[in-house]
Amino acid sequence: MTPIDSDRHLPRTLLDTLIRAGLITALVVSCYEVFHPFLSLMLWSVILAITLYPLHLLLRPHLGNSDSRAATLIVLVAMAVLLLPIYLLGASLGDSVEVAIDTVKSGSLRIPSPPDSVAGWPLIGESLHGFWEQASSDLTSLLQRLAPYIKDVTLVLLGKIAGAGAGFLVFIAALVIGAIIMAYGDNGHRSAQRIAARIIAPERSGHFVLLCTATIRAVAQGVIGIAFVQMLLLGIGFMVMGVPGAGLLAMGVLLLGIMQLPLPLITLPVIAFVFYSEGPTLAAIIFTIYTMLAGLVDNVLKPLLLGRGVDVPMPVVLIGALGGMLSGGIIGLFIGPVVLAVGYKLFWQWVDTPPVQIQESPSEGT
Repeated sequence: MTPIDSDRHLPRTLLDTLIRAGLITALVVSCYEVFHPFLSLMLWSVILAITLYPLHLLLRPHLGNSDSRAATLIVLVAMAVLLLPIYLLGASLGDSVEVAIDTVKSGSLRIPSPPDSVAGWPLIGESLHGFWEQASSDLTSLLQRLAPYIKDVTLVLLGKIAGAGAGFLVFIAALVIGAIIMAYGDNGHRSAQRIAARIIAPERSGHFVLLCTATIRAVAQGVIGIAFVQMLLLGIGFMVMGVPGAGLLAMGVLLLGIMQLPLPLITLPVIAFVFYSEGPTLAAIIFTIYTMLAGLVDNVLKPLLLGRGVDVPMPVVLIGALGGMLSGGIIGLFIGPVVLAVGYKLFWQWVDTPPVQIQESPSEGT
């Protein structure tokens, strides 16, 4: 090939490469735009499928080695377990709101006068004492004055509740899709290994898949699963004792459990309210013991569940929960810790992997 032909060939090759790269980029962006609305749903489905797949393998031999039967049974049992407590908590929340509205409308709500010592508190003492005094003497006019602010807060709370409801529906849909993924679990495992082999070295693809699987199961079972168990246990106790807003308090327990914050932020005020309203009765004492034991369940279950997977620092889980909630709402609260934990483990796996040493050929050394 002459130098002139070579000069003509290089720009043509570069132009072809740029056109192909541009077309591939446009295709990738278009696929992302189409798939983006379902990204959280599919992530949640994969997380559920990976977490529940050991149970699927355990049930399959007892159901005629049928993957579809095992997956269907898991979905039906999970829906039954989820729908009944959530219905009871939702009904409790609705009854609490109705009682609060009736109490305000009837005028039977009375707020005691503030102690004189409140006025001596630094910075906020005088303003708090005045506000408290007005609430105790003329609550109706105070509520009328605060009505615009109460309306804005109520709308925000209703929006959050609606978002939580939509998130629960997405969770149900993710559970169904996760069952379909479990039904094709063997093919999915082979596909994951093929993708890992294409991204990294083939000899490390198996370890890569096992690390991701172990991390997802550890976080999903050891953090999200335990938080859900504590929500059910404490929520049932709140409903039995007739605590106002039991459903909302149980949801707060779930959020604190996922974010790895101390549950006494909710349980101690509830126990104090029960003793204030019921007195030191036998029921109040039993409720206190039950609430304390339910709050300590994570100390027993967390070492068992997290010990089966990988060790993920709690700050990583906390940051993942907060960041996921800010970016993706209630669904992001669940997905965030799992995704960040997987990224954390893969990052340190990459750091601990020694670089490949390039050996010089004998001709290069001379």
